Amino acid sequence: MNILILTGKFGMGHLSAARALQEQLGQDGHRADIIDLFEYALPERASAMYWWFNVLVTYGGVFYNIYHDLTANDSGEDRGDDLLGGLDQLLDEYQPDVVVSTHPICSAAMAKYKEEGPSDIPLVTCVTDVTCHSEWLHPGTDCYLVAEESVRQGFIAKGADPDTIVVSGIPVSGRFRPAHRDSSGRRELLIMGGGLGLMPRRDSFYQALNALPGVHTTILTGRNDKLFQRLNGKYENIEAVPFTTEVEKYMARASLMLSKPGGITCFEAIAARLPILAWQPFLKQEQENANFLVRRGMARIAAKEESACLGAIRETIYDDEALSGMERAMDDMAADLSRTAACAVVRALAAEGSVRA
Repeated sequence: MNILILTGKFGMGHLSAARALQEQLGQDGHRADIIDLFEYALPERASAMYWWFNVLVTYGGVFYNIYHDLTANDSGEDRGDDLLGGLDQLLDEYQPDVVVSTHPICSAAMAKYKEEGPSDIPLVTCVTDVTCHSEWLHPGTDCYLVAEESVRQGFIAKGADPDTIVVSGIPVSGRFRPAHRDSSGRRELLIMGGGLGLMPRRDSFYQALNALPGVHTTILTGRNDKLFQRLNGKYENIEAVPFTTEVEKYMARASLMLSKPGGITCFEAIAARLPILAWQPFLKQEQENANFLVRRGMARIAAKEESACLGAIRETIYDDEALSGMERAMDDMAADLSRTAACAVVRALAAEGSVRA
């Protein structure tokens, strides 16, 4: 089958989910193409849109959260209108059997296209955070892939058909899998600052990390080249790594991960059975992700203030019972999910036009 995956680069999570779905669908024998719908439909505006989004979430999070709260129960019928012209051309070019979307505005545009068409192309929406925000809900969606049962129940409460909601987890690459970690007693801390490499600025933070007894720290600095240059080779027990596409390699050897609780990162860690220490989140969707992790016993929260964060690291990385408990909770979570759900949904929609099949 010919599958078209629509996404956008507002943060890297939507694209990462698209790539994971492409991998899964490809292994199931389908052709799956990923298209950034914003770049395709709005080539002269997309770069500026992405730049402003990064500025907003980095420096204007309070305004982002206000908007998030105001629209929590608003599907936003006008979202995606300016993508419709490009979408019409794209669908004519690709002739997909099924469309999969990993971004809410792409889902809105495709749902509206189906409504105005009319079109019978099945639409699958993959929700990339542990959220039941209404921006993801659109008439004309044939299936929602969601992170866990609480999201399913939230969507049902907002009027979605229960038979169209599949608890699949957030899709991640098959490269993330449970690892056999170092049993020598040495502890490995992995710190991820997100794609932009957002990390503490004071040298005292890194000096304290370097001094942790029996702990080696790997810091993924993302696209923050200044941070990489600042840390690279400076500390005996700290390894700085620039932007990498091999995150799974560093997760596989880690005992504990300190990270922003982005949806994709959370589920990559669950797949790798890597206990999480989540930086106290500020953005609303990351707060929802963190609440999910703590509620399911898979993570603890670390305040962003330097001394409190270091205290949380010390309290967690030497606590073998807590780490083992988080790994067991991740085992339980993984048992509730189906990594092949997307493939089964696509087959059912293409063959019968309904997830119920």
